[in-house]
Amino acid sequence: MSTKADGAERYAHLWQASSYPHQWAIWNTAGESMVFDREINCPVYIDDDATLREVLRRMREAGVPESDDYPGRPCA
Repeated sequence: MSTKADGAERYAHLWQASSYPHQWAIWNTAGESMVFDREINCPVYIDDDATLREVLRRMREAGVPESDDYPGRPCA
């Protein structure tokens, strides 16, 4: 049986240490919070709402940067 915590484990790299500090950020838009990958300059798609909530909770707990401002670099 799978739980939201089990589903979140697929995304453990988002809150665990990486070789590129602060590659990921939590971006709070007008309607939702999402995971943003600064290296590829786009949001990370997580299709299940319960898993997304758990991933965001774990990222916040780990101290991942969070902002209402666009966390990426300007698009060309």
